[in-house]
Formats: sequence, structure tokens, C-alpha cells
Amino acid sequence: MPSNLSQKGAIMSDSAKRATSDRSSRREFLTTSAAALSGAAVGSLAIGRSAHAAGSDMLKVALIGCGGRGNGAAANCLNVPEGTKLTVVADAFEDHARDTLERLKPKYGDRVDVPDDRVFVGLDAYKQAIASDVDVVLLTTPPGFRPMQYKAAVEAGKHVFMEKPVCVDAGGYRTVMAANKLADETNRKVVVGLQLRHDPKQIETMKRLHDGAIGKVTQLRAYRNGSGVWVRSREALAERLGRKPTEMEYQVNNWYYFVWLSGDQIAEQHVHHLDMVLWANGDQHPVEANGMGGRQVRNDKWAQSLGHSLGSVGQIYDHQFVEYTFPDGLRLFSQNRHIRQCWNNSAQFAEGAGGYSNLTGKIFGEHAWEYDGPSVVMTDQEHVDLANAIREDTPHNEGWYGANSSFTAVLGYMATYSGRIIKWDEAAEKGPSLLPENLAWDADPPVLPDDNGSYEHAVAMPGTYKPY
Repeated sequence: MPSNLSQKGAIMSDSAKRATSDRSSRREFLTTSAAALSGAAVGSLAIGRSAHAAGSDMLKVALIGCGGRGNGAAANCLNVPEGTKLTVVADAFEDHARDTLERLKPKYGDRVDVPDDRVFVGLDAYKQAIASDVDVVLLTTPPGFRPMQYKAAVEAGKHVFMEKPVCVDAGGYRTVMAANKLADETNRKVVVGLQLRHDPKQIETMKRLHDGAIGKVTQLRAYRNGSGVWVRSREALAERLGRKPTEMEYQVNNWYYFVWLSGDQIAEQHVHHLDMVLWANGDQHPVEANGMGGRQVRNDKWAQSLGHSLGSVGQIYDHQFVEYTFPDGLRLFSQNRHIRQCWNNSAQFAEGAGGYSNLTGKIFGEHAWEYDGPSVVMTDQEHVDLANAIREDTPHNEGWYGANSSFTAVLGYMATYSGRIIKWDEAAEKGPSLLPENLAWDADPPVLPDDNGSYEHAVAMPGTYKPY
């Protein structure tokens, strides 16, 4: 991103004004990342060789969250060409932690050095992992846990890779923003799993847009329409555990379908596309959102028709449309849907007076252009960039735009759930934290099933749902 990029529009929200002083450091690390990538050889993962702050070339890593994305993130981190070693794993479920080691050890050998006393299990396992002798923590648990774990990691002086979204509610957003400030003050390096930001194709596209390739941006569009994701049943979890799971165990295991854990599909998946259009627009956040959505197809009847148990798809929506407004009146139109046999699209666009772009390597119009430069594995490159920032001691905190993009998604579901216009500043200040105060396997989560095991009663109803 060009270093002279500034906040656009004559009207700034209060939170935008407060954030202005932080923008120079964010621009600095983005510019540094872009320069490093633009000079990379095709497919290469160049990394600096200077020692990191702890005085060793070896970065010791703790993985917190050993599900599918956790396994992927650990592999991506170990794919850094030199100097990373996995020394700690932690997960809510012991079998997940053990399975991760069994998957990684054959491929990475002695770079996976995790004895039994560095395998931590339970809802508070992250505390033990963070307290261990490690340089970097990978936070890949269900997103609802991300803010408290990020805060704990930064307070403990660790560098952080955290998956998106970085928050699923307003309370989490406030926690992340405070942790971002502390990370800057203590020189901690932070990377967020919005991996498109680490691709030279996307970086070059954005540079050209910010340099005026399509003129002033007049409209933004973002899509994440697909058929859906996995469903994890109570029965399968009971078989894994050898007993009936508690309600907390069931929801943590089937986390995608509960708002307090996932932030709905708009936060868990669509955040990638929202992040891209915010990036195209100078990383401003919208000042308000309105929209509509619901749960028309992916409900208990649908789940049972496919052989799933009652309540297996929790309480989230299956479609949402959100209209976001920026300080200068610019509109972003956003769609996300999980319904089979419909038009699917996973894309984003910026339109301007002089053309438009898909934000991923193509510009159409007066300054038409198509990217033909080097390529990288984005999910590997983000870990290379983190390792470089640590070793070279360069400012690097992606938590700022991670929070903006994640809370844009949260603003979206607050609008669709309630049917109201939701103002950013008001939501950020007054919105609740959905995380339960008592996180224990025998404690009640925020939403409980009815006597039949259904959560249909907990699905948000526009007109009656209160966002704060």
C-alpha cells in the first residue's frame, strides 16, 4: 500500500479520528511487505537471516487450536525455509492435539519437538501454551476465543499469528483494539490470516488502484455465496469421547453454527472479501450498515433430511445481504449465502469513474492491466513475513486491519439480525460480548437447546432482536 495513503472523505467517524494516529505504522509495514514481495523470485520464500529479538535464529512456536485450520497453519509455519520449530500444542480436545502431532511429525521430523509435557488440553490450555518458552503463538481456535487469547499472548510478550476473524462481537473488537495498541507499544509482531494481503498479485493490484487506475472509487461489491460447510453431530462427538458430551463440548466442537463462536458465516468466511474491498478503499471502515437475511433452507428440517440430528445447524442464518455506507457516502453491497443449487460466487469488485477491478490481478477500463508477475503460496508467505518481521525487527501489526474487517462483518450480522440501521461507533461502544464468563465444560453456553435439542428458538428475528 502506498505510504501516502490517507483517510478519504470530509466526514470521519469518532473511531476513525481516534485511529488516525495509528495509521502511519500500519502504512509502514504494508509498504515494507509490498516491497519485499515485489522483488521475490517466482514461488520463492525469501527470509531474512538476522537474529530475532530473543537472540537465536530458531523461532519456537506454540500451536493453540488443533483443528483443520490449526493443522494447516502449523504446516504453513513449518514451511518457512529455515528456523521455525513447533514445540507446544494446545487444544480443547486431547485427540485433536495428538492427531496434529501424528500428522506433522512424519513430514517435518525433528522440527516438531513436542513431548507429552508440552501438550496442553482443555478450554484453558491456551494459558499454559502461552506461558511456555516460545517466541510465536498460532491462534487457530474457534474465533469466539480469539480476542482473549490474543490479549493474553501480547501481554505475555509473544509474537502472534491469528486466524480470521479476530472477533465475533463488539466486546471482542474492543479487546482486540486494546491488544493491538499494546502490541505496538511492546514491539510485538502480529499477522492475521487474511492471506490475500500477502500475495504480490493482490498487492500490485491495490497499489495501482490507490495510484488512481480506476479513478475515484464509486461502488464496492463483495460476494461469498456457496453451498455450505461441515456439520458435526452429537453422536460422532459422543463416539470420540466415549460418553455423552456436555452442551459446552458439543457447541465448541460444532462451533461454526453458533454466533458466539463463529460470528455467523459473514464473519467466519465472508470476512476475506470484506477485507479486500476495505483495503481497496484505503482501509477505511464503514460508518453504518443495514441489511436483511434469514434462515430459509439450512434449518432443522434440512439437517434431518440429510441424516443429521436435530439442532446440528445451530442458530446461524443461511443468507444475508448488507449495504454498508462509508464516511463520504460510498456504498458497499455485500452478499453471503449457504444454500445448495443456487448461484455461487466468491469475489469482490471496486468500481470507479475510470473502470473497475476484481481486486485480484485485473483492472478493466482506461488503464486496463493484468498481473503477470511472481506468485507465492499465500498461506506460507504470511508466516514468512511474520518470521522476517521478527528477525529484522521491523514494525508489523496486522491486527488493526484484521479488527476493522472483522468488525465490519459483525456490524453486518447485527444489521441483518435486527433489521435496523447499525452505526459503527454506537455498536463498537455499546455492543455486548457474547463470550460466557464461565468457560468450563460443565457450564452453560450463551444459547441452550429446547427440550427436543433444537436451537430454532434462538435464531435472530428481525424486529425483535436487540443488538445492544
